[in-house]
Amino acid sequence: MDITVWPGTPYPLGATYDGAGTNFSLFSEVADNVELCLIAKDGTEQRIPLDEVDGYVWHAYLPTVSPGQRYGFRVYGPWDPAAGHRCDPSKLLLDPYGKSFHGDFVFTQALYSYDPQSEHPAVTRAEPPVDSLGSTMTSVVINPFFDWGSDRAPRTPYHETVIYEAHVKGLTQMHPDIPEQLRGTYAGLAHPAIIEHLKSLNVTAIELMPVHQFLHDHRLLDLGLRNYWGYNTFGFLAPHAGYAASRHAGGAVAEFKAMVRSFHEAGIEVILDVVYNHTAEGNHLGPTLNFRGIDNAAYYRLLDGEEQFYKDFTGTGNSLNARHPHTLQLIMDSLRYWVLEMHVDGFRFDLASTLAREFYDVDRLSAFFDLVQQDPVISQVKLIAEPWDVGEGGYQVGNFPGLWTEWNGKYRDTVRDYWRGEPATLGEFASRLTGSSDLYENTGRRPGASINFVTCHDGFTLADLVSYNEKHNEANGEDNRDGESHNRSWNCGVEGPTDDPEILALRARQMRNVIGTLMVSQGTPMISHGDEIGRTQGGNNNAYCQDSPVAWVDWSKLEDNAELLDFTRKAVALRKKHPVFRRRRFLAGNPIRSGEDERDIAWLTPAGVEMTPEDWHSGFGKSIAVFLNGEAIPEPDARGERVRDDSFLLCFNAHDQPLEFVLPPDDYAQKWVTALDTGDPAGADEVTISAGEKIALQARSLRVLRKTT
Repeated sequence: MDITVWPGTPYPLGATYDGAGTNFSLFSEVADNVELCLIAKDGTEQRIPLDEVDGYVWHAYLPTVSPGQRYGFRVYGPWDPAAGHRCDPSKLLLDPYGKSFHGDFVFTQALYSYDPQSEHPAVTRAEPPVDSLGSTMTSVVINPFFDWGSDRAPRTPYHETVIYEAHVKGLTQMHPDIPEQLRGTYAGLAHPAIIEHLKSLNVTAIELMPVHQFLHDHRLLDLGLRNYWGYNTFGFLAPHAGYAASRHAGGAVAEFKAMVRSFHEAGIEVILDVVYNHTAEGNHLGPTLNFRGIDNAAYYRLLDGEEQFYKDFTGTGNSLNARHPHTLQLIMDSLRYWVLEMHVDGFRFDLASTLAREFYDVDRLSAFFDLVQQDPVISQVKLIAEPWDVGEGGYQVGNFPGLWTEWNGKYRDTVRDYWRGEPATLGEFASRLTGSSDLYENTGRRPGASINFVTCHDGFTLADLVSYNEKHNEANGEDNRDGESHNRSWNCGVEGPTDDPEILALRARQMRNVIGTLMVSQGTPMISHGDEIGRTQGGNNNAYCQDSPVAWVDWSKLEDNAELLDFTRKAVALRKKHPVFRRRRFLAGNPIRSGEDERDIAWLTPAGVEMTPEDWHSGFGKSIAVFLNGEAIPEPDARGERVRDDSFLLCFNAHDQPLEFVLPPDDYAQKWVTALDTGDPAGADEVTISAGEKIALQARSLRVLRKTT
């Protein structure tokens, strides 16, 4: 069939429908020739040479091509793995800028460019080559137009933010109030049942595990498993098609936008967990899907002197080459697209240290961070780093630039150690409780830069953290070798399920301790989905491949763990109501202004007297009281008014025995009332207690007292 071809433009990259026709554009510096392949519904293709080339960008405009058209590219160029080049025109290549994908992968020789039978498969090309058309997904032209109505970004400041990390499918797949055809989808996530649950928790942002188009890799499929978490992406501008209730080509885009609009109407921000550190193509033995066949040396970090192999800072086989200008452009274009076109409110960057690597060292002033800093769009949304990777020097908690917040791994480890009774954690616990100024203040950041979490998708759930000493990952097919072995967990006396009422009561109290601590800590709290109802993975701490009830949220636990859910709601509501728990600036510990006697914080022993240096350095110390002065908050509110709040006394007892706390003298407060008590599953009592009196704290419990008149 004859088709009209106009020169088109090199930018924007990808396929762009303008209401009349579609512009196609692909970068490849190594290519000798590039063909655009239009795929018909019967699977046949029509190849169109891209004769226009500007700055290594190959392009054309097709006035007759409209949304729904499936397409790919074939790149002709050198096959020279030793020099880092792996062009193979027998492979139909997916668009790096594709905004939607159709079909699935069939793992046959057709997806692989090398000869697996060769003695040196890293460099030996398969002969004869096998065409991948029919074995690979195809890119799809989308309709970019959408009625956003009056959609507005909530723009919740960090000090008012409560993040809820969730998986699109895992949160919705077993929810009884969501129609079956919507479970596991963007539409299901936007269902009122989910939004009402999040609103009842006072959640202000939902952080979605990867929704960029990803691949279920061959090894897992052979084991009867799937890449459930989704950290195996290859389409940085496309919402994962498998999460769309709509099955027509390109339908995921409109469905995702509708989901974001629904969350915004509820005042909830949408943050995406993004994976720009590696792609699904893996190492030199991986399939050729797009980047490898388009321009391998531009898109990937290759070993110096052995360019047939890949540098791997991620443990996944490859690392994206964020030093190359076109790779950087792809990352930045992707981020802007999700903000401007999909209306998301921020990003959590998986293994963000990899993006900072200029050579082998992590450089926080790398080109990527320079670009983010000056970008007028990306610099204005929430930017959250997972501040580590698996390479040397990759643990970079506290070292990211001023715009960035970070998953605070030190907070996670310290809170876990404190509540399981590890010695010598008191001073570290105090630092984490007050926003980790030792990590963030020197870079001009505020307490909100600390994303405080104790559990997340990676590792034990909260219920498993208090139920297992050891990981139980046998279902993953790796003989329990995968996953972290040092979990800082404690099973409370029995490994796994038990019907012992004392152990069950202790586990429930420990879960309340963690949630309560999160909500009274300075910084930005993050809850892992389902923890509020006691979600368990049966001790599996690496459920990345468990697309099954093992990893899905079991909503039947709502009834069994109603007290935990109620406690979580109370704890978050307490934080929301009282700005003393969510200060915009770090606590000073000294009088706020010259001549004032009042301090914003004081540290007390259980005897009600101020801590001494000896108390701080006591290796066996596990209990402390913290006075937070609501009358000594120097920073103004959003309208410049002085912030006044109630004062609180936080009493922490991590001992394995009950302990009496003496309330401090009446210059702190004359009377107190309990606002939160992890030792009481039914909720806090309303008994008024006077200064100097003693209160009894259960073993391993937290009690929050509010100053009253």
